[in-house]
Amino acid sequence: QVQLVESGGGLVQAGVSLRLSCAASGHDFSNYGMGWFRQAPGKEREFVAAINWSGAVTNYADSMKGRFVISRDNAKNTVYLQLNSLKPSDTAVYYCARRRTSGIGSTEYEYGYWGQGTQVTVSS
Repeated sequence: QVQLVESGGGLVQAGVSLRLSCAASGHDFSNYGMGWFRQAPGKEREFVAAINWSGAVTNYADSMKGRFVISRDNAKNTVYLQLNSLKPSDTAVYYCARRRTSGIGSTEYEYGYWGQGTQVTVSS
């Protein structure tokens, strides 16, 4: 059974950094691309970042490029999202997802498994 468990969220002030983690189990983690999405209050879920099976290829939403960094450690079955220079507009629930195949993708339908999410709240 595939499980994805996010952690690392919290309440922080604007300008600081956070690192989110997503621990995967129940499948061969290194065979799949992974992604992060987020959903702010009253808004639809949106793509944040994606990484391919090896970690060599990454993709970011334009608005987050340069501030957020996605990475993975296949030995630990974990994918990370480093959030830098946080803004109040980054307040959202952040979700980790496993893609259906090994590459990268930015649309929700490409991802077959989702975690429960971790709340990030940024105060001004």
